[in-house]
Amino acid sequence: MKYAKPEWRDGQPYSAEFDDVYFSADNGVEETEHVFVKHNQLLERFASSDTEKRQFVIAETGFGSGLNFLVAVKHWLELSDPADCLYFYSVESTPFTLDDLMLAHQAWPELKHIAEALQQQYQVASYGFHLFELFAGRVKLILMIGDVEVMLTQMQAPVDAWFLDGFAPGLNADMWGRHVFAQIQR
Repeated sequence: MKYAKPEWRDGQPYSAEFDDVYFSADNGVEETEHVFVKHNQLLERFASSDTEKRQFVIAETGFGSGLNFLVAVKHWLELSDPADCLYFYSVESTPFTLDDLMLAHQAWPELKHIAEALQQQYQVASYGFHLFELFAGRVKLILMIGDVEVMLTQMQAPVDAWFLDGFAPGLNADMWGRHVFAQIQR
């Protein structure tokens, strides 16, 4: 298993491999709110429960520190019907170790209770699909460890919202290739 080896610069994880930061040094939570929550209209969509469909599916390319997951779960728990379930599929080729994940999560004290729930279950010692059930089954994280194209090929869930993340296209071309987008379109 190849784990991420973030360099820590003033409490900020940085990838030497991709010459990029894992999240905004200015305010990672605000960045996630603007890029993913706002533009996927998640607040409105989480609050309007569809009695026919009792689940919502988000898929993400690039789990990294888990920030996007933590923010989405925060809103899900606040806004969705307690009987509904959030499925969050995320692909990551080089996951954080638990120690690095915990260190990154210290940057967001407002997400502490969600981060701790994830940390209590977080284990990724092999490639493949890893299921983490949080908050009495209201949230299911399916962390897909491996090559993005291979993992997306195996994913069969219908997706309600995509978080296209990961390092900049010029630094991580595999994450932004046409074969990946063909899987997203599928």
